[in-house]
Amino acid sequence: MNEAYLLGPRACGDALGTAVLKATAEDFQVNEVLDIPLEGEGEHLWLWVEKRELNTEEAARRLAKAAGVPVKAISYAGLKDRQALTRQWFSLHLPGKGEPNLEAAQDANLRVLQATRHRRKLQRGAHSANGFSLRLTSLAADTAAIEQRLQWIRQQGVPNYYGPQRFGHEGGNLAQARHYAANQRLPEQRNVRSRILSAARSYLFNQVLAERVGQGSWNQAQVGDVLAFTDSRSFFSAGEAECADPRLAALDLHPTGPLSGRGVSPAMGSTLAVEQRIEAGEAALCTWLAEAGLDHERRILRLPIRELTWHYPQPDILQLDFILPTGCFATVVVRELFELVQAG
Repeated sequence: MNEAYLLGPRACGDALGTAVLKATAEDFQVNEVLDIPLEGEGEHLWLWVEKRELNTEEAARRLAKAAGVPVKAISYAGLKDRQALTRQWFSLHLPGKGEPNLEAAQDANLRVLQATRHRRKLQRGAHSANGFSLRLTSLAADTAAIEQRLQWIRQQGVPNYYGPQRFGHEGGNLAQARHYAANQRLPEQRNVRSRILSAARSYLFNQVLAERVGQGSWNQAQVGDVLAFTDSRSFFSAGEAECADPRLAALDLHPTGPLSGRGVSPAMGSTLAVEQRIEAGEAALCTWLAEAGLDHERRILRLPIRELTWHYPQPDILQLDFILPTGCFATVVVRELFELVQAG
């Protein structure tokens, strides 16, 4: 199952060349941006953790074992890649307990950088953004063309596709979703259920976005659209006045696409027609998602790139630094530039 099937066309045209991403874990660095002032007291211990080649769930299990608490006592804001160097927050629920000894959890792949008490636990999605520092190696592309495209991306953003990692190796998560949808069943394991429901929903969103990219309307509002601000879950309908809102040009306000589930899409006109056409072609998946209890939601079609900078540590290495809203994928930014290839 190739990437073009799971995502869709590039907005900027063909890839400019090839590059390697994640030749080492340090080539893909992620830092959670958390805007919560910690109080320094309370029954929750918040940990700022650096992990290397370790996924979030594995890190949580390590911390729970070292602290002598069940895994359900560990909370985190979001899932981070395994093949990366990431820094993220965890919280441990320790009512009536002192500071645990976490040395047993730490090694070359996991370090606790900071520990602070707080009265509340860390909620999923509590972080405001993710900061990325990516190093693309074995670069084979014209630097003048790269410069031009990066300037365009800084001004326009990129299509907010769900990245290929959402769908598993060779699209395995989506294949599983199709199997269960065809039989109108759900897997018993909660983590598997969540993973394949998310893959199905993400695929349907990507198909709608791919249609809008093909039309050239992914980054501009049209009457009948449903609009949302970058960091808001609320949305509103677009008439002619809304389509002229200057916040669209400022990359603060964006058209949205559907996250399929129960309920009727609030879109109208040609926007609704695109969404209905995609859903009609995937009726089994849409019915399955609704019967699983998911409600219709919206996701912005355009991904704004904050604080984008770049430089060349070596002639064949490009470093990109930028900030993305939560739930968005750095790999779709890179995809607008290069075709990624394996190291060696």
